[in-house]
Formats: sequence, structure tokens, C-alpha cells
Amino acid sequence: MCKECYINNSRITPLLNPVDCLSHHTQYICGTCGRCICIERDLRRGLQRWNFPFQSLEQAKLYLRTADVAMKKSCGIYEIKSSRGRISYKIFPGEEELQSYLKKNRNKICEAMSPVFSVKEYREYPFTRVRRLTHEEIERYMQEKNRQK
Repeated sequence: MCKECYINNSRITPLLNPVDCLSHHTQYICGTCGRCICIERDLRRGLQRWNFPFQSLEQAKLYLRTADVAMKKSCGIYEIKSSRGRISYKIFPGEEELQSYLKKNRNKICEAMSPVFSVKEYREYPFTRVRRLTHEEIERYMQEKNRQK
């Protein structure tokens, strides 16, 4: 597992429409393994990908590092269950934000009330970059992504 971005596959992201995401969104570029993670903030709503629910813990882990960087602290992934029994995973900076979410969404619960995954402490890494990629970088990244499939 990469010590910086918490994932084994250095080219797994973006999951959906990778060329479009790499071409049009700001990327967090892991200084350790080179994985690109979308860190673009939606101008209208002010949200980033990590603000949304994920279908699995593995998918949530793909975006946890961008939450840590955005909040400048170690965030956690929480298992959320709907009143219909559907399980999803959401990233929160801490228990206070989780509590606020649960108050607004009374049909959801977090049984454990603690993260199912988090890192002990927030750390910055010296070779990390946050920027848009060049056309050449996108082509090279996609070639490497396709080779890892």
C-alpha cells in the first residue's frame, strides 16, 4: 500500500471517464507513486468527489487522500446504513461532521460511530503536486493505466 495515497494500484483512478477527468480537472498527484486523484472543487456547490457517498470501502479509500489534503487533517471513512438497509461509505473530517450529517439525514445511521478506515496522522509529502496535467502526461498516464488492467 502506498504510504501517501493508501492504495496498491498506482493507476486505478480516475474510475469513470478517465481521459475527461484527467483533461479537465485539477489532480492531486501522489508524490510517492504518481497516482492522479481528482481534487477538483465544483464551483456551483463547492463539493469535491470525496464529499459524496461510495458504494464500497475500496472506492472510498481511493479518494481519502484528497479529503485529508483538503482538510489538512486525517479524515476517516464511515460506514453509513440507510433505513432500507443499503450500506454506503462516506468520508468525514471527524465525528462532529458525521453527527451533523446524521442529523440532516434522519433515515441514515452509523452503527460504529467511528471510522472503518483512517490513517493515524495527517502528513504532507515533499514531491506531491496539485495541478492540471499536460496532454503528454495524460497520454503517458493512460498508457500506464491500460497496461495495469
